Amino acid sequence: MLLVTKHKTWRKTRMDLHQNARSCPASRELLVFRVRRLGWKVGDAARAAGLSDRRAYTWLARAKREPAMVDRSSRPHVSPRQTPAELVAAILRLRAQRLSGREIAMRLGVARSTTARWLQRNQLGRLPRLAPPEPLRRYEKQLPGELLHLDTKKLGRIAGLGHRVTGRRQHRNRGIGWEYVHVAIDDASRAAYVEVLDDERGDTAAGFLSRAYRWFAERGVVTQRVLTDNGSAYVSRAFAEQSQALGIKRSRTRPYRPRTNGKAERLIQTLLREWAYGLPFTSSAERQALLPRYLHFYNHHRAHLALDGKAPVTKLYLNNLVRNHS
Repeated sequence: MLLVTKHKTWRKTRMDLHQNARSCPASRELLVFRVRRLGWKVGDAARAAGLSDRRAYTWLARAKREPAMVDRSSRPHVSPRQTPAELVAAILRLRAQRLSGREIAMRLGVARSTTARWLQRNQLGRLPRLAPPEPLRRYEKQLPGELLHLDTKKLGRIAGLGHRVTGRRQHRNRGIGWEYVHVAIDDASRAAYVEVLDDERGDTAAGFLSRAYRWFAERGVVTQRVLTDNGSAYVSRAFAEQSQALGIKRSRTRPYRPRTNGKAERLIQTLLREWAYGLPFTSSAERQALLPRYLHFYNHHRAHLALDGKAPVTKLYLNNLVRNHS
């Protein structure tokens, strides 16, 4: 019974054994058990375990000193060429000053591979690891129209079923171009307006802003401010002039901080999962034709966690009713 219990315990233990290993902790304990408890000869027990007599004697001797029959670390007891602790500390100290691996190696006169290895071991291979993650800062406007988030996403055009459906990457449709999804989402209500356009130039983004403004205005929402990233389309003169003509104030996110425009980023991820890659389209026109139906579902029927499970249109019209009668 003791043997069975130990054998089951070892089978549950995760081990990284060599692919050509002849034994494992369970078989080693079985060998010791057969020799000491059952009175087997060492040679017979070794052959039953697939081991040499010499290896069997090794495990029997170790069983007298150590209770566990696990492999020892192959790390040497002495490493004369190991990087000195003072040098490792200097590498980490310079990294804390946000120096690159190349600069650290040049200052300390060590190989770049040595610097990279110690930075990786201390989880400092990437500069953002130097600072702790920022706490979440969630915000939400009270009334529709106070802030409109804008963003774009590039999608490959479709010509037949692609590798996402067939699973065969050698059948990719290369060289057929791109199309650009322009999104606008209201901060308060999460109501969304989306178009698929041919590019993301400034005049294209300006035209999209005008149509999005009109779409929200038809639903009683007057857009007061837009928030965009620092893409070339949004810093263009055409976009600035269109914003001024509509009486819309412009705000931009800080560089390399897409989380500031997180509502637009989240809308794009939802569109990719539920619309753009949700069905096996055979052409870009087929995918675009489904977009109006999906947007109706998104705005009028899809439950939104940020709205307590309600659809965006409920908050859009409810807040407009409160505004118009206050």
